[in-house]
Amino acid sequence: MKNDVVYLKHIRDAMRKIIRYISGKSKEDFLKEELLQDGVIRQLEVIGEAVKNLSFRITLEHPEIPWKGMAGLRDILIHKYNKIDLERVWKIVSEDIPKTLERIERLLERM
Repeated sequence: MKNDVVYLKHIRDAMRKIIRYISGKSKEDFLKEELLQDGVIRQLEVIGEAVKNLSFRITLEHPEIPWKGMAGLRDILIHKYNKIDLERVWKIVSEDIPKTLERIERLLERM
């Protein structure tokens, strides 16, 4: 449980960074700013790696959080880095990350 809190904080912090990085940016900005892409993608990798270190119990008890999707995205970003769909990444960070961050923060409050 203690380790889960540490990894959940890593996930939360990486999500907060992503939201900060894209604040005030449009999809077009994201698609043309390589440095922004690199920063966002790195944080998505951190999230995926932290998810992979969570206990099975925590992921089983909280199916409202897309654990498999986050871990799977990390694998795509690491192993198929030359085939990253930036439009999909933008959708994830602009739509999914804010909702998932709220769930992670609620979970951390209860731990």
